[in-house]
Amino acid sequence: MTARGEDRNGLYDVVVIGGGAAGLNAALMLARARRSVVVLDAGQPRNAPAHAVHGLLGREGMSPAALLERGREEVRSYGGEVVTAEVTDVSAGEDGRFTVSASDGLVHRARRVLVTTGLVDELPDVEGLRERWGRDVVHCPYCHGWEVRDRAIGVLANGPMALHQASLFRQWSDDVVFFTRGTAVPDEQREQLLARGVRLVEGEVEAITVDDDRITGVRMAGGSTVARDVVAVGTRMLARAGFLAGLGLRAREHPSGAGDHLPVDARGQTDVPGVWAAGNVTDPSAQVGGAAAAGAFTAAQINGDLVQEDTRIAVAAYRDPFSADAESQVAELVAGDARHGL
Repeated sequence: MTARGEDRNGLYDVVVIGGGAAGLNAALMLARARRSVVVLDAGQPRNAPAHAVHGLLGREGMSPAALLERGREEVRSYGGEVVTAEVTDVSAGEDGRFTVSASDGLVHRARRVLVTTGLVDELPDVEGLRERWGRDVVHCPYCHGWEVRDRAIGVLANGPMALHQASLFRQWSDDVVFFTRGTAVPDEQREQLLARGVRLVEGEVEAITVDDDRITGVRMAGGSTVARDVVAVGTRMLARAGFLAGLGLRAREHPSGAGDHLPVDARGQTDVPGVWAAGNVTDPSAQVGGAAAAGAFTAAQINGDLVQEDTRIAVAAYRDPFSADAESQVAELVAGDARHGL
């Protein structure tokens, strides 16, 4: 047997907003739990520019596009739905159900909403950075360090994690230059970098120089160029959560200072009952494996929450089978049970 689609009242158990690793793994878990689930995905994955996914056991080196396509196939194999749609608004009704509206005019109703929309990387205004992003402009040593090992790496200061980033990339290369870009480097941290052989270059960075489709250096505002093969830069990571404003949910500054996120409790629930979140939208540091794991965990919490609601409805109907509320609520459960032949 497979999971059903929306019931005869046009109601899904869960609408998942975002079809990356977190969203698809959550949908897979929910579909296997025989929940009706639809994934609404705008088709703008954060890691699209990257050639491969790394650090993911069993899928090392797989292209991001291939990984997502396999995930979509797995969700559909259990009866889950995956739809290309950009969500523009989520609203809550007096009945505790949610209406999810998309830019193409589609509207879906749901008992629960799971937000897995990830984040957007905001790069500093340096000529050439965006064009090389995900290729030889990188940000995470655990994602890209092996691929750029032993090369001449330049780390651009950008945000509170810059010094930490420079220290980390030194693990993969003994030729690392830290471009301060006007950042004040405390004496202790300066000594630590110098002791490990990291050279500091003061002044503003003007552009990334490229020749024959590869980075050749970092050009300073004064006109000089420091030869480099790879540029590492931390981004400001912004949660994709603007469509939740109608619910009173907004992204907040992340404790790291490296961007914002959508806060959740230990189970993955937001401040609005019935709305959950997982993956990079709530944890900017999560790699693909971590995001997928968070999606699976949160899906289990959502299913447990729905089981409790199903039980409350069943008990109310059992005690008073002729009440109008009981008839209406039981109709939702019966619609779901029908596809099991129960």
